[in-house]
Amino acid sequence: MAQAQPAAYPSKPIRIVVPFTPGGSTDILARAIGQELTKAWGQSVIVDNVPGAGGAIGADKVAKAPADGYTLLMGHIGTLAVNPSLYPKLPYNPVKDFAPVAWVARVPNVLVVHPAVPAKNLKELVALAKARPGQLNYGSGGNGSAANLATEYFKLQTGTSLLHIPYRGTAPAVTDLMGGQIQLLFTGAPAVMSQLKNGQLRALAVSSPQRLDALPEVPTVAESGYKGFEADQWYGVVAPAGTPREIVAKLNDQINQALNAPALRSRLTAEGAVATPSTPEVFGKLIETEIGRWKPVIGSGRVRAD
Repeated sequence: MAQAQPAAYPSKPIRIVVPFTPGGSTDILARAIGQELTKAWGQSVIVDNVPGAGGAIGADKVAKAPADGYTLLMGHIGTLAVNPSLYPKLPYNPVKDFAPVAWVARVPNVLVVHPAVPAKNLKELVALAKARPGQLNYGSGGNGSAANLATEYFKLQTGTSLLHIPYRGTAPAVTDLMGGQIQLLFTGAPAVMSQLKNGQLRALAVSSPQRLDALPEVPTVAESGYKGFEADQWYGVVAPAGTPREIVAKLNDQINQALNAPALRSRLTAEGAVATPSTPEVFGKLIETEIGRWKPVIGSGRVRAD
């Protein structure tokens, strides 16, 4: 008697869990990828927002889902690399509980200062900070946020002392930076692009390995004397551990096709993101490397979750 063959994947709707509220970069990227998968395969892709505990609730939900390729997580630097060191009792292990599927995008950070800050470049800012230890304030979107960690990493690499002022989101931090209540901020380029263009803020460096096309005159931190510095935000898709390799490969191939398409690349550029098509192995290595990178930063900066 012939055995029934399993249905070809995908044979039903796919769910992508976003562990944050709608409207942020993780949500935008998940919806963009979902639309492309629907167009390619004719199956609905449902984006399910499950916020809470810095993304840990949604990530844990996917970690415990059936490993059949129908429940995926749009993870990012926080859920996959920062949370293990930020939350002592994290309910999932980013390496053991997930199968890396596709690295989707990275979003470079830019270091901006209020125009009243006398430093005109990064070396002058470091010199100023060392001359006035603890007197320069930096803002972030909250304790444990990407901006918080990028600046703590910067402090670690430069040997400077800066006072952290956490906000409930990036927007209020940018507002206070323009008002002079804080002196500097590391954040994704889209959040400050208009302020840079009209002179309300000044950019000193970008955190990516290469300069940004949108800010070609702004050097990288590495160019400014701190080789190897990189503190971009990044995003990618993972599935529950044990998901069949052929399903992971099919998802990876289709997502990479979408990321290489001019339309999606242009959409990502408009969001301040850079497409990063690669293999599951490359993405898995990124996750492991980033966990190791941020652990000492969180420890030395005594970063705590809100």
